[in-house]
Amino acid sequence: MEFSQRSFQGEIDQRLMEDLACQTLAANLHVTDLPYRFSSGALNDPENARLWFDRHGQLAAWAVLQVPFWTLDYVCHTAAEAELHAGMLAWADQRARAALETDQGHPCWFANVFSGQADRIRDLEGAGYQWQGEVGENSLAKVLMRRTSQTSTKVYLPPAGFTVRPLAGMDEVPDYVALHRAAFGSTTMTEEWRARTLRHPNYQPDLDIVVETPDGRLAAFCICWFDEASRIGRVEPLGCHQDFRRFALGRVTLSDGLRRLQSRGAETIYVETDVDRNTALRLYESFDFQVIHDVLVYRIDYAKVEW
Repeated sequence: MEFSQRSFQGEIDQRLMEDLACQTLAANLHVTDLPYRFSSGALNDPENARLWFDRHGQLAAWAVLQVPFWTLDYVCHTAAEAELHAGMLAWADQRARAALETDQGHPCWFANVFSGQADRIRDLEGAGYQWQGEVGENSLAKVLMRRTSQTSTKVYLPPAGFTVRPLAGMDEVPDYVALHRAAFGSTTMTEEWRARTLRHPNYQPDLDIVVETPDGRLAAFCICWFDEASRIGRVEPLGCHQDFRRFALGRVTLSDGLRRLQSRGAETIYVETDVDRNTALRLYESFDFQVIHDVLVYRIDYAKVEW
């Protein structure tokens, strides 16, 4: 089959990309939370994304170099994957090399694949990616977890004086960004990124949950995403400021988020976490999430990396 390709062209493309991910749900790590990932700022530069179309003009595949995550996100229609996948990786390689000396360049990039996707693994290794599951101290591995609406949600109330509520709109974005950075020990989250999530058509304010301390600070957060057509929910991200972790606010926000998703009609809820994040893994297991996929992390290097 013949395919054409081009760079990202804006909001209409984003909707097409999200729709293709929904159509190929079983093959993808990220679907319902794509509004969060697409808001990251990577798409500010159209050259960071590529779209492939079949001869009928239907979107068959897309790929995005997610600059803040150092990760290649991509989706491919099952019928086109054998023809397109290797070429998608070749495009990503070319783009990563072109960006290397710019503020969007990284010395290495990562790609995630389910352990059972043998063809993708073959292509990744053929393109120079290396599995990070057994590389010593910096080994990386993830899991995708799922729970169903048939499972009741445990209720955990906040400590006395703490309040669980939705984010207070754009006015509270700076406070959220400060909390997010403190929770993950990273400066990746920006006010531009967070504000963009609030403007996304799939954003639902009541699913953007924070915990406020007695003195008015934000201490924890849990953002949930919901697709009404598929009845699928997603938790992404969840975090707590280290100064307040003794209060078990993670389970408070998760409990509230899951109950809100179920009240909207979510039949299935997903979450992804790193295997070595034992606290997060145990938290999700305590809410009856079960591992449905081992996620292998692959990495390709373009320069020496000092961690």
